[in-house]
This record gives sequence, C-alpha cells and structure tokens, in this order.
Amino acid sequence: MAPTPFKLVILDRDGTINEDRDDYVKSPDEWVPLPGALEAISRLNHAGWHTVLATNQSGLGRGLFDMASLNAIQLKMNQALTAQGGRIDAVFFCPHTPDEHCDCRKPQPGLMQQIGERFGVSLDNTPMVGDTLRDMQAGAAAGCPTHLVLTGKSAGLDAAALATLLDAVPGTCVHIDLAAFADWLIRQERSARGDTGESDSGFGELQ
Repeated sequence: MAPTPFKLVILDRDGTINEDRDDYVKSPDEWVPLPGALEAISRLNHAGWHTVLATNQSGLGRGLFDMASLNAIQLKMNQALTAQGGRIDAVFFCPHTPDEHCDCRKPQPGLMQQIGERFGVSLDNTPMVGDTLRDMQAGAAAGCPTHLVLTGKSAGLDAAALATLLDAVPGTCVHIDLAAFADWLIRQERSARGDTGESDSGFGELQ
C-alpha cells in the first residue's frame, strides 16, 4: 500500500491569519485574528493538511520589536489555535529589511524553498496563501500554486487593481478569505478522490 502523501499548505501571517497593521504587529496585544481564520486552519488540519507560516518580519531588522516579542506573539497564536483544535507546524520568517537584499524576504522565494527542504515536499503541490502581490510572487517563483485572499492589504482592491495583480502572477486563485480557501481546498481534494458524500459551502474561487 502506497504511503499517504504529506500534505502541506504555506500561509502568510499578517493580513491572512490576523489583522495587518501599517505600524507592524509588535506585541501579543496587537495580534488580532481575522474572523474565521483560526477555524479555517483547524479544518485544514483535520482534513490532513499540515500548515506552516512564511512571513516577512522586518520589524525585527528595524528594531521595532525583538525575538522575545515575536515569540510571545507566536505563543498567543498557538494557544488560540489550540483552542480551535488547530496547529501551525512551523514558522519560517525573514527578519531583514529591504535594504539588506536577502533571498528570504518575499517576493524572493527563499522562505518557500527552506520549507520545501525542511519538509521534503514538492512545492508544485504545496499551495501558498497570502494577501499581497509579493506573497504571490514568492510562491510562484518557488513553484507553488498561488492563492490570494481578499483580506489584509487586498481587502480594498477594486476590480482593476485585482486584475493587474492577477496579470502579474497568472494562475493565481482568488478567495474571499482563509476560510473560503480552506473550503475550496478540502472540496477539491474530495472531488479528486471521488468523495461526493458530503456537501460543502459555496465559498471558493471567485470567477
């Protein structure tokens, strides 16, 4: 019997799981989950998907917060996820500012490549979910299927701006939020294996 493939989803953090802030999320008090996001991660987990974060955290390099604060924010997230029956398997972050020209700051693909190496997965079967063009560019550069959620920095995009973003990263799927992405991915997997015994909501890819 063939082993079950390792199913992995890469998630952006700020604007995808929690509210984004122009002045950065610097403390646990400033970390506020988006409606339905934690439940979405739990649903993915219970459907057999592992979830990891790939997040730019240049506030570290800018001196706006330190590793202790970042760890405290992550602890709050983990505790909130545990309460929903979910988990994040690992956090990959870039602490650099744009001036440092690293290869791990999105839109560069370094974080995704690190994740692929760590977990031994093929990135062409590993969705990348985020709320910005640079998330999509980073995912595409690493070979990931790209999924844009209309939360965070994409919440206010008009049709023209959204079309421009999608032209920049062809093949990107669009979802209202992380919950809609989770519904879509679970539904796609059920369809692929011929499981039609359970209906799903109508959320998912926007046409």
